[in-house]
Amino acid sequence: MFGRLMPREGRFFDLFNEHAEQIVLGSRELVAMISSGGDPERHAYNIESIEKRADKIAQATISLLHTTFITPIDRDDIHRLITKMDDILDLLEDAAQLIFIYDLRVVTAEEKKLADICVECGEKVQTAVNLLSNMKNASTIMKICEDIDRLESEADHVMRAAMAKLFRDEPDVRQLIKLRAVYQTMESVTDKCEDVANIIEGILLQNS
Repeated sequence: MFGRLMPREGRFFDLFNEHAEQIVLGSRELVAMISSGGDPERHAYNIESIEKRADKIAQATISLLHTTFITPIDRDDIHRLITKMDDILDLLEDAAQLIFIYDLRVVTAEEKKLADICVECGEKVQTAVNLLSNMKNASTIMKICEDIDRLESEADHVMRAAMAKLFRDEPDVRQLIKLRAVYQTMESVTDKCEDVANIIEGILLQNS
């Protein structure tokens, strides 16, 4: 009886949605940075600004967690979910900074493909998070999580092929090192998206 009278804070889902929106914006900005071929500093700055907004949302989520008696889902899951979501944007920013600092003006097909997969993963994360407030959406969310797992595997294959091509065909060692760092960072974005999907799957199983 006492538990029913305690405040149950539902704003966590709003914060998740706001953060997921920043993930999509950041991933799309990365694609724009790679596709435009011009003004990489501006795109890097835009992603940095998006990442800072996301940090504030993550911090607000943690602060809310510390002041909420009864949460809509497990407290540890809330903390893990927002933390892993924030990791996605950290890596998107890292990728953008590498491209800017290394002055990578020539875009490889593999780089473009990895960026596109990052957008797809980000959009899937956003959709899954948007549906998470209603457990009646469980089967739909689980399918989205499977899609994220598939995209992560695709990114892994693209990165391995890109690495093989680099070591086989790239004569400039400095260029090889630069591209390898960018490829690995972008593939890590999809790893973090998969981590988020795994957390969401766990939440669904606990609340089914």
